[in-house]
Amino acid sequence: MPIAANPKPVELQAKLFRGFSDPSRLSILEALRDGALTVSEIVQATGLAQSNVSNHLGCLRDCGLVTARQQGRFVYYALRDTRVGQLLRLADELLADVAKGVYECTRYNAAESSHG
Repeated sequence: MPIAANPKPVELQAKLFRGFSDPSRLSILEALRDGALTVSEIVQATGLAQSNVSNHLGCLRDCGLVTARQQGRFVYYALRDTRVGQLLRLADELLADVAKGVYECTRYNAAESSHG
């Protein structure tokens, strides 16, 4: 799909939220809420495979949500902007109020299965 030269703000927001919609990427972002971690620490915190974590970290870095900092022989990953953590916290707060509706929503599941 070609990228529009001047995407609309709502299109950029949708693209941003797609980054948060993948359970693996979301679990990595959640793990990084409390501070920088190495890939091994992220693997331990999330239970994801190392190759999966590395792949998703690359995506999160490319999209500007995560940074990487070399320290000795380790690379530490961190949220690029504190607002990512704030957004995750707000999602927790919102979900506390609407969890039943989200859980019971059949439209999201139908849309996911119809798109692959």
